[in-house]
Formats: sequence, C-alpha cells, structure tokens
Amino acid sequence: MLPKAELHVHIEGTFEPELIFAIAERNKVEVPYPSVEALRSAYQFSDLQSFLNLYYAGMNVLKTEQDFFDLAMAYFAKASAQGVVHSELFFDPQAHMARGVSFEVVINGLYQAVRQSKQTHGLSSSLIMCFLRDLTAEAAMEVFDLSLAHGDKFVAVGLDSAEVGNPPSKFKNVFDKARAEGFVTVAHAGEEGPPEYVWQAINLLKVSRIDHGVRSLEDNKLVETLKEQAIPLTVCPLSNVKLKVFSSMADHNIKKMLDLGLNATVNSDDPAYFGGYVEDNFTAVRQALNLSKAEEIQLCRNSINAAFIDASEKAQYLSQLEKSAV
Repeated sequence: MLPKAELHVHIEGTFEPELIFAIAERNKVEVPYPSVEALRSAYQFSDLQSFLNLYYAGMNVLKTEQDFFDLAMAYFAKASAQGVVHSELFFDPQAHMARGVSFEVVINGLYQAVRQSKQTHGLSSSLIMCFLRDLTAEAAMEVFDLSLAHGDKFVAVGLDSAEVGNPPSKFKNVFDKARAEGFVTVAHAGEEGPPEYVWQAINLLKVSRIDHGVRSLEDNKLVETLKEQAIPLTVCPLSNVKLKVFSSMADHNIKKMLDLGLNATVNSDDPAYFGGYVEDNFTAVRQALNLSKAEEIQLCRNSINAAFIDASEKAQYLSQLEKSAV
C-alpha cells in the first residue's frame, strides 16, 4: 500500500453508524433509526442534497470535546491503516453552532486529536475550517471573526455544502480577510456546480487547491489554466459515483485528468457514507479505469506535494513513497 496524503475528507463524514450509536447512548440522544444496520441501509442518495440531509442528522449526537476527539481518532485509525501519512480534515463549525454546540467545543476536541495523531496512529494532520455556502456571507464572516481566537489550531479555510446556486463569488470578502490573516484557502467547486464556479474559486477566492473540480474538463481554457498553474484537484471518486456526478466508476474522468497533465489527487470525502476510505477509492479507480502502477504513484506524489506542510515533511513522505514504489 503506497504512502499518501488525504486532502479532502470531512471529519463529520467519517462518522460510522457504530460510533453514532455509541456517542448517542453516552449523550442520551435519540437516533431516528432502530439499529446500526437500519442507519447504514439509509445511505442511498439521489444527489448531494439527499446526502446532506442525513449527514446533518447524524452529527446531532456530537455534543462534547470528547465526542469530537473520538470522532477524529476513529478516522485517524482507519486512515493510517490505508497508507495515509498526512491528513487535512475539513470541519463545519456552523453546522454544530446551529444546534447549540460552541465553536470552542468543536475545535478543541478536534485539535486535541490532531496533536495526538502522530503519536497514536503515525500520521501528521491539520484542520481546515469550512464555511457552509448555503448560509449567508455575513454568517461566514461572523464565524471567521470568532475563529481568530483559535487561529493557531487550523491552517486553511474552505467552502463546502450545497454548491448549486451558491457560487464562490458570494464569499469573496471573507476569503480576502482569511488570506490577509495568513490562512491559505481552498474551495469545493465544479462537483455539481459548473466550470464557472472553478474560475471564481481561482480568480476571486485565490484558492491554493480546488476540491472536486471534476466538471473543469468541460472547459478547455480552464483545463489549460489548471495545468499551467499546477493547481491541485482533490478528487473523490466513490463520492462522485454515490452522488450521481458520474453514473459509474468506469465513467469517471480522473484518469483523463492525469492524461491531460492535471494535478489530480484521490480522497474519500465522506467515507462513512460513500462506501470507502482513501485506499478503497484507489482500489475502485484502479479496477474500473485500469490505472497503471505509475499513475497510482503519481496520484500519491501529487497528494503529498499538494499538502499544506513544509518542504522537509514533503521530502520525508516522498522518500517513503519512492521506497514503497520499488
């Protein structure tokens, strides 16, 4: 199994049904499903919104710092077993604050796990705070201002949730402020939304990475720009198929991205809901698209190079990759 970085994973999307029920019992919260099996069988989605409805329902059981710590540590255990050497976790503070959980509880619990990840599970990690794009730009600015007291605990800001009708341009001011405060930026764009959203993420939000970006291939000029600037695309194949962005893995365009010279990476997005963690995504792509070993190594190399870590860490992980690839 090749060493790799995971750059597109929502920590709330790693919430396995078994842990949902365990934390629900600890917090005396009712789960609207009779069993783990009944909850897992509900993971059939027609589109992004149908997934989000269940996703937000699942996180209702998270109440305390311990809950968020346990959630992240459970993910790190699975990621480490799948060859992940570095992980950057998205988290959605607004989704928790809306149900009465404070920003401090969310970030303190997750940050404790980030600090523990290397010692316990052998991988480095960091946090990326995301704004919910279906809420207002003003709400994003409020949570960003609140977050600055904890600015040492996350490395970047991102943009996620329901894409269609919520263009990146809506969040230009808060992204400008985040960059002025020293944070790098990323944004979900070109998953269900059009290539124009990818252009906006690049030109207006000045992102360092595009999350998803699979619809970029509909615009030849955009493909050239992504290639020239070597902008990483954090692609999530199983997610794309599960949410009907592609009808099957055989139709996925990640191999074409590599053929075009794009800086694509493989990630798991919301693995508890979409049928697999990062190595499961590699396996699905390898089998459906007949990936060569060299292409698989390139995807892993891309992920390490695209990580928000310093040059010495990158060199260390790339060295591990080259040794494993022999």
